[in-house]
Amino acid sequence: MIMPMAEPPATIREMNHDDLSMVSDIERRSYEFPWSHGVFRDCLLAGYQNIVLVREKEVAGYGVLSVAAGEAHILNLCVDPELRSRGYGERLLDEMLFRARAASVREVFLEVRPSNELAIALYRKKGFHQVANRPSYYQAHEGREDAAVLSKKLVIED
Repeated sequence: MIMPMAEPPATIREMNHDDLSMVSDIERRSYEFPWSHGVFRDCLLAGYQNIVLVREKEVAGYGVLSVAAGEAHILNLCVDPELRSRGYGERLLDEMLFRARAASVREVFLEVRPSNELAIALYRKKGFHQVANRPSYYQAHEGREDAAVLSKKLVIED
């Protein structure tokens, strides 16, 4: 009997400037309207919580979290298209939620395209629910696409 090969181990660490080319490459391959290299650079300079998931010495995914005034906002969460559905997105999301709790955040928000069913399924699995709709939020080929605004209240342990 042939056993399936186990996934190589993956670790999560802080994003740094040397990661930006790999992060930008994943972003371009993932979205029709990707963030630019400069946007990721600005997120590093702004001091956001920027993380990467590394697998076999290569960046396989990343997340960007903004924390302010007791709230957190997941600005970006993405896994290399060739490595999706392996639990990496969930690991990145769990790390961002852990960091939000550590910063005494009470609620986490994010926007997601309603057409991004895989992402919405992950967010719902983790306890997010829709709290609003932002009309014409995302660029689209024909006009604009709305964004579903999702939220998750965090329990802060004393």
